[in-house]
Amino acid sequence: MSVTPAASAHFDITGPLPTGTTLLEASAGTGKTWTIGALVARYVAEGRVTLDQMLVVTFGRAASQELRERVRAQLVEAEQTLAEPEGCHPRSDLLEVLLDADESERALRRRRLREALAGFDAATIATTHQFCQLVLRGLGVAGDTDAQATMVDDLDDLVREVVDDVYLRTVAGQDELPFAPADALRLARAAVGDPQARLEPEDADPETLPGRRLAFAAAVRAELDRRKRRLGILGYDDLLSQLAAALREEDAPARQRMRQRWKVVLVDEFQDTDPVQWEVLDRAFTGHATLVLIGDPKQAIYAFRGGDVTAYLHAATTATTAQTLGTNWRSDQALVDSLQTVLGGAALGDREIVVRDVVAANEGSRLTGAGAPFRLRVVRKHLLGRKPGSKLAVKAIREHVVADVARDIKRLLGSGATFDGRAIRPRDVAVVAYRNADLQTIQQALLALDVPAVVAGSGSVFATPAATEWVRLLEALEQPHRSARVRSAALTCFVGRSAAELDAGGDALTDRVAETMRDWAELLTTRGVAAVLEAATSAGLTERVLSRADGERLLTDLRHVGQSLHEVAVEERLGLVALLTWLRGQMAEDKVEVASDRTRRLDSDAAAVQLVTIHGSKGLEYPVVYVPTLWDRFPPKPEVPLFHAAGSDGEPGRRCIDVGGAGPQWSADVARAVAEDDGESLRLLYVALT
Repeated sequence: MSVTPAASAHFDITGPLPTGTTLLEASAGTGKTWTIGALVARYVAEGRVTLDQMLVVTFGRAASQELRERVRAQLVEAEQTLAEPEGCHPRSDLLEVLLDADESERALRRRRLREALAGFDAATIATTHQFCQLVLRGLGVAGDTDAQATMVDDLDDLVREVVDDVYLRTVAGQDELPFAPADALRLARAAVGDPQARLEPEDADPETLPGRRLAFAAAVRAELDRRKRRLGILGYDDLLSQLAAALREEDAPARQRMRQRWKVVLVDEFQDTDPVQWEVLDRAFTGHATLVLIGDPKQAIYAFRGGDVTAYLHAATTATTAQTLGTNWRSDQALVDSLQTVLGGAALGDREIVVRDVVAANEGSRLTGAGAPFRLRVVRKHLLGRKPGSKLAVKAIREHVVADVARDIKRLLGSGATFDGRAIRPRDVAVVAYRNADLQTIQQALLALDVPAVVAGSGSVFATPAATEWVRLLEALEQPHRSARVRSAALTCFVGRSAAELDAGGDALTDRVAETMRDWAELLTTRGVAAVLEAATSAGLTERVLSRADGERLLTDLRHVGQSLHEVAVEERLGLVALLTWLRGQMAEDKVEVASDRTRRLDSDAAAVQLVTIHGSKGLEYPVVYVPTLWDRFPPKPEVPLFHAAGSDGEPGRRCIDVGGAGPQWSADVARAVAEDDGESLRLLYVALT
C-alpha cells in the first residue's frame, strides 16, 4: 500500500509506534528533533529494540552532534522520570506514556534506559556519509572500496589540476579556443559536483560546441575518478555511490549485514536527501526494518548542495504510513494565524508541497509592546519624494529599506517592549536576508546608530572586510616603493592612519609608513605571516580595532585570515607574491560551499543583533525577526542549468545538467531549471517567514 502526504493524519507520540516505512511530514517549529529523541526513548524503554539496533541519520556534522546530544538528554529525562515518578518536573506526552504501566514494567523500562545510557557512545547517530563509511569498512572484500583510501573534505585543488590537463588536451593544436578556461572550470565543477546527474545534451554532435563541451565535462569526470583511485583518496559522493553499488543485488552481503545490525532506522531532515542516498536506504531497509523518514519538503532549500526534493516526493509514495507533526512549539498562536493567512494552502514548487495548518502550543503572546505579531512595511513613492506616476529605482528602494530597518530596530530596542517578561535586548532581534552583502549593508546602518550587530552564520572569512584589509597590506609589503599602495595600507587597521592624517603628513608620513612596510616585508620573508600580525598587534592593532563598534568581529576575522595565510605559506612554501595571488584567488572564488577552514569563527556575537542569511537561519529561533529583502530577488538564468527530466510510470525524473550552452534543447532545459529554482525561492520564503 502507498499513500501520499495529502492523506496523512497528525502523529501522536502516545499512539502506536511506527512500523514499516513511515513518513512524518513536519512544518517549521513542530519539533522534528524532539520527535526523534522521543521515538528513540520509546523504542528502547518499551523493549522493541536495543539502542545499538537503532540507526539515526541526518545530513550534516553539526546536526548529527546536536541530534546526539538531544537524544541523550531525552533518554536521561525519561530514566530520571521513571526513577522518581512523583518528582516536580514538567510532564511531556512522552513521559506520560512511559509512566503508563504497572510498577514492574516501569522498573524494566528504567533498566533498559539505563543500559542504553551506559552504552550510549556506541549509538549510531551519524551523517549519511559517516554511516556509509561505517558500512563500507565493515564489508571488507565484499565492498568495492579501498580500505586504505583517505577521505578528503575538499577535492577542488585536484579538480583544478584535472581541468587544466583535460582542457590543454582539448585545445591542443586548435587555432581557436572552443570555450574559455573560466567556462571550462565552471563546467567541470558542475559535472563533478553532482556526479549522479546525467550530462546533457546526450545526443549532441561531437563536432558542435555543445558536443565538445559535453565531451569535455565527461572527460573531466572520468579523469577525476582515475586520479582519485591512483592517489588513494575518496570524496563524500564516492562513499554513497560505492555503497549503492554494493547494495545493488538482492542477495548482496551488504544488505544482509545492514539488516542484521539495524532494526529501526530514523532519518532526520529527509527533505535534504538525494536520489543515491534514498537508493541506499531503500535497498537496505524497505520491507525489512522499521524506517521512519522525518522531513519538511517546505524547507527543501539545498538543491545547490545536492538536496533533491523530487527524491523526497518519490520516497513519500513508497511509505506504508504518512503522518504530520501538527503542533508548532516555536511561535505564538497570533503569529501562526497571521502566517497561515499569508501562506496557508500554498504549493511551494510542487502540488504535493503544501503549507498545511498547524496549531501553536502557546496560545498567548510572549512579545508585548512591539506592535502586531506580523507587520508588512511598504515603501511608498512619496516617502522617496517621488510623484505617484514616477518610477522608482531599485537602488533608491534598497537604501530606503536599509535605513528604515535600522531605525525601526533602534526604536524597538528603546520602546520598552518585552519578551517573556523581560526587556528586549539586541540579541533577541534577527535580520534575515538572501545575501551576505545585504546583511553587511544593514550592519553598517545599525552600527551608525550605535546598535551592535554581527553577521552570523557560516560565510567565508575571505568574503569579509578583513580579507580586503590583508590584501591592501600585502600589496604594500610587495611593493613598498609605490606610494599609492603604501597610502592604501596606511588606511587599514594594521597601520591605523586616517585620510586627514595622510593629507596633513604629506610625503614625510608616507615615507615613514613605507619604512614600516619594508620592515614588515622582511619579517614576513624570514619569520612568516604570524610575525607580521604580531608586529601589527604590538603597534596597537588590537586597541584600534576594539575601539570600533564591530571591533570584536573584525579582529576575529583578521586573525583568522592571518592564520590561513601563515599556514598556506608554510605548507606550500609561498613567497610574498604567490601569497598575495593565493589570497586574491580565495576572495574571487565563486563556490557556494564553504570549506571548514574558511568558515568564519565566532566571537562574542550573542550580545548583538543577529544578521543571518535565509539558509543560515533555517531551524533557528529569535523573538523578533526582520525580513527586509524578500522583494529584492532577480536570479539570472543559469549558465549550467540543473533540472529534472520528465519521469515515467510513477518514477521520479532523472537529475540532469545541461553543459552544452546552446543547441535545440538548451532553451527548454534552462526553462526547466528556472522553474525549479522558482519553487526553491518559494521554499526560501517559507523558511524566512517561519
